[in-house]
Amino acid sequence: MANSRPNGRMWIWLSFIIALILQVAPWPGQLEFFRPSWIMLVAFYWVLALPHRVNVGTALLLGLLWDLMLGSTLGVRGLMMSVLCYIVALNFQVLRNLSLWQQAMLVALLTLGGKLVEFWAEYLVSEITFDPQRLWAVLLNFLLWPWLFLLLRRMRRKFSIR
Repeated sequence: MANSRPNGRMWIWLSFIIALILQVAPWPGQLEFFRPSWIMLVAFYWVLALPHRVNVGTALLLGLLWDLMLGSTLGVRGLMMSVLCYIVALNFQVLRNLSLWQQAMLVALLTLGGKLVEFWAEYLVSEITFDPQRLWAVLLNFLLWPWLFLLLRRMRRKFSIR
């Protein structure tokens, strides 16, 4: 049992590293608006699956790393991730009992809220304008959630991550 703890932690962080890489991987200019929030989706899964291991502090750290990798205002995505993961952690027992498509709808709503929090925090710091095309990522997160959920659940079961 003691050997599964560090091993499980390694797989969780490996999934976060892959999500960070996917988040900053270049996309063609016209498809940039469709970029899903990989870090957010992976964090939602782990908070939902293992709230005692992945929590608001982890989300804050991931958000700060995301800010550093994008070169944006430090703390904007950290604030967004910690608020959203707090909501997921607060309601994880209810969310676990929903179907995948109901979860995907809630993930889409949380992503929409995250985009609005991100805009609001950036707006307070600098002069930016709201671009409605950025909301296309909400739709892609909605469509990706069931597939990512099943993939990460399979990984969690295969490697006995608890």
